[in-house]
Amino acid sequence: MAHVRFTKNLARLFAGLDSVDVDAATVAEAVSRLSDMYPRLTSYLVDEHGALRRHVNIFVDDVLVQDRSRLSDPLAQDAELYVVQSLSGG
Repeated sequence: MAHVRFTKNLARLFAGLDSVDVDAATVAEAVSRLSDMYPRLTSYLVDEHGALRRHVNIFVDDVLVQDRSRLSDPLAQDAELYVVQSLSGG
């Protein structure tokens, strides 16, 4: 199973969200499993077409996801995903 971790800011937005294991072969499947567990998270991570939103990045084993539109990047069974969001301000 892939292990998914989230930034502390995301964990604060979604109660109980810290890290979770998902059974997925691609990043898209991982996002789908996360959406099943945390329905409100879906619109934060992806747009209406399923593409990763501009303010969100996902790293798989410390490598930035390449396919932001279809999320087809493959996952090893023991993959580590890290979901981060961009912060801005002044």
